[in-house]
Amino acid sequence: MKALILNCTLKPSPQTSSTGALAGVVMAELERQQASVELIRLIDLNLKPGVRTDEGEGDDWPAVHEKIMAADILIMATPTWLGQMSSVCLRALERMDAFFGETDDSGRPVAFGKVAGVVITGNEDGAHHIVATVCQGLIDMGFTIPAQSWTYWHLGPGPGPDYVDTDQGHDYSDRVGRNAARNLVALAKVLRPSTYPVPEGGED
Repeated sequence: MKALILNCTLKPSPQTSSTGALAGVVMAELERQQASVELIRLIDLNLKPGVRTDEGEGDDWPAVHEKIMAADILIMATPTWLGQMSSVCLRALERMDAFFGETDDSGRPVAFGKVAGVVITGNEDGAHHIVATVCQGLIDMGFTIPAQSWTYWHLGPGPGPDYVDTDQGHDYSDRVGRNAARNLVALAKVLRPSTYPVPEGGED
């Protein structure tokens, strides 16, 4: 069982990432469930704009694409800015648009058989909107979204401390995150691409 977490923080390494910290809670539970987990901070990479798997020389996305293809579980982890997902998260989703043109040997979309979830941090509202927006895109691509496979943390509108600067609200966010990890693993264990019928125009 392989899981991949894409940390879409705007802070490059080695800056502390609250999104990475909450994703770490989910990561620890995934590992307790015997999944091998890799976390990638996308801001550290050169992800060119575009909707193809490879946008040419210097593009780091093809290696990320390969890791997504090898994973059973994908988690998008993003901060909240102006009530929206980060620009890095949106860039990743735009690059995954290429999945629409990629199929397996049976004609099924390459994301069939994979599950996905969402981790969100921020000091303003918008978490449920981001869950809905990110998951809608992932579902379109062919990912399966298990029940309650997300967690978020925020302290309401306006400025305030980051997740890593306070313990406030952690009990809920961490507990929901651990439950999300277990739900993701549980469904990933039983879901296969062959669970879905071959689409019209595909091959049996």
